[in-house]
Amino acid sequence: MARKKKISKKDIYSFYMDYYLENGEAPKSVYKLSKLYNFDETHFYEFFGSLKAVEKSIFESFFDQTIELLEKSEDYLNFDGRNKLLSFYYTFFEILTANRSFVLSILERDKNSSRFLKTISSVKPGYNKFIKSLEIEKLDLKEARIEKFIDKSLEESLWAQFILCLKFWMDDDSASLEKTDIFIEKSINTGFDLLNVKPLKSILDLGKFLFHEKINMN
Repeated sequence: MARKKKISKKDIYSFYMDYYLENGEAPKSVYKLSKLYNFDETHFYEFFGSLKAVEKSIFESFFDQTIELLEKSEDYLNFDGRNKLLSFYYTFFEILTANRSFVLSILERDKNSSRFLKTISSVKPGYNKFIKSLEIEKLDLKEARIEKFIDKSLEESLWAQFILCLKFWMDDDSASLEKTDIFIEKSINTGFDLLNVKPLKSILDLGKFLFHEKINMN
């Protein structure tokens, strides 16, 4: 049989996922994968340096697909930060659900090891960039070091929330995974309610007022 002259990165994703689901494990070598799916091994190395890089790239592609779909929606572009984040979660987990058998095979394999976070780590840079683009309102403390710390803490907190939602999705056995949708909505809304700076600003303003009043009275 004649070999394929050219393959795409998406082809490699498809071959890898298909092989994993059929065999319950990753391919042992690029040679074996290329022979099975009838493509030149050299074409693989145009996209990846090793098989280990493919899994991370697949998860990164799920994230990229999510952002691409969202940015095509005029409604999404007019949403506030809270609804943009909700839209991201719903879209991302729909894509995961469309590939649930493969995703669960990979993540269940790594669930109780440090490899779990390594597998999903390719999503984090893009996720953090996405979070920054939401321009979530924070307290203006007029201190660069403190604000930098708050920004970093917010990123890490939302990343932890993302991992929590992912693990909930993995364990969800409800019809249409409806419990995951409920969990996402409640966790995002709760997070934003806690981040609501208006009550905090009011408290700070009251504190400043009382402080200055006391100073003036003395």
